[in-house]
Amino acid sequence: NEKSFILKTHRNAMDQQVIDGVGENDTDNIFEERKGVTTTGLSFASFNYINSIVGSGVIGIAFALHQAGFVTGLFLLAFVALVTDYSLILMVRSAHISGSFSYQGLMEAAFGRTGFYLLTFLQFVYPFIAMVSYNVVVGDTVTKVLIRIFSLTPGSLFARRDYVVAMATIFVTIPLCLLKDMAKLARASFMSLIFIIFILSAIFTRFISLAPQIEATQNSWQVYNWGVVPAIGIMAFAFMCHHNVFLLYASIEDADQEKWDKVTHYSVFTSFIIASLFGITGYATFTGYSQGDLLENYCWDDDLMNAARIAFSLTILLTFPIECLVTRAVISQAYRPVSHFLSTIIIVGSTFLISISTDCLGVVLELNGVVSAVPLAFVLPAASYIKLEEGSVLSKRKLPALGVALFGSLVATLGLATIMSTFSTVDRCSHGHIMPYCYNLSNQTTD
Repeated sequence: NEKSFILKTHRNAMDQQVIDGVGENDTDNIFEERKGVTTTGLSFASFNYINSIVGSGVIGIAFALHQAGFVTGLFLLAFVALVTDYSLILMVRSAHISGSFSYQGLMEAAFGRTGFYLLTFLQFVYPFIAMVSYNVVVGDTVTKVLIRIFSLTPGSLFARRDYVVAMATIFVTIPLCLLKDMAKLARASFMSLIFIIFILSAIFTRFISLAPQIEATQNSWQVYNWGVVPAIGIMAFAFMCHHNVFLLYASIEDADQEKWDKVTHYSVFTSFIIASLFGITGYATFTGYSQGDLLENYCWDDDLMNAARIAFSLTILLTFPIECLVTRAVISQAYRPVSHFLSTIIIVGSTFLISISTDCLGVVLELNGVVSAVPLAFVLPAASYIKLEEGSVLSKRKLPALGVALFGSLVATLGLATIMSTFSTVDRCSHGHIMPYCYNLSNQTTD
């Protein structure tokens, strides 16, 4: 749950909930205490770090392995984790050089107002598309649960994803996003990590019972597949936490570069293990059937996975208002303070309209990954370090950063081109359709 730890660690600031002065440094200042920041030891800082990384993106890792090819996908997942680790370290290193401990301040120090506005735009796009993906997940998951509980037919009103998303938007999302005191969500948001652990346990349980009964698809364990670049976008989205870097750094007692490096290595590695478990277990169960939303793969009458669907929906619904808060703050930064009520309605309404135009989470994750997550996680941290650090671009100290910047730029460019060129020709999801193996499983149960 990308920002839930903020609500716990900085509860006093959330009680104030004012946005004045945000434009001077960073959107993350919304969450900071005005009279200092509560600090913690490395253990709790690591927990916050992991909780910041592990979120809704892990549910798409199995699909990313399918897109890239299982072997290549595993290699890419480890590589993305490694690059993420390096870029997170670079951000704090750059902050020490420039003396600006905020992402936007860092970009402004390196590239002036152009860098500031570029980052502001990306910090708007990332949570905005994330909110679209949350609506897609609610439409995918809640409809299955309602069909199961009330024995609805697929044509029933409450089995229509657009209607379900509309009801969730009106009665849940908008009221939560209109809250000015986000600290009320702190304890509930912290439950997200528990929900993720429950979902992972359910996926493991179903791997044991389902994998032997579902026939692997053709070329399911191939080394390489066509979707390498979009798969990197999904993985980058799953590891994205760079917007929280300086809050995390400030929360460490007596923070310095050495402590930051240590907690980053541990947290990113742990997050990589969790993402790998989701991806490997999910893909080993369904192979080529793997969907962008892994929970879409499970049969509609599977009560354990319906419980996991509810847990996942609760997780993202509690995350939604935090993302909305960030988008509102970005608008206020770039232009001027806007009406809390009007801006909330426009933002939430826009994400609703876009989300009902697609039922494929994989496409949304790919798009958010290559358009915003890759630049935010790879390109900009490396580019700002290259600009701020003394010496030649080709110096030994800067070469790794140059490699990360070029890698991110290549992935973003090719990824967007791949998504656009294959959007109408590649079948990425099967929402609303009972998976073919579910019929076989039902027949076996009946027999």
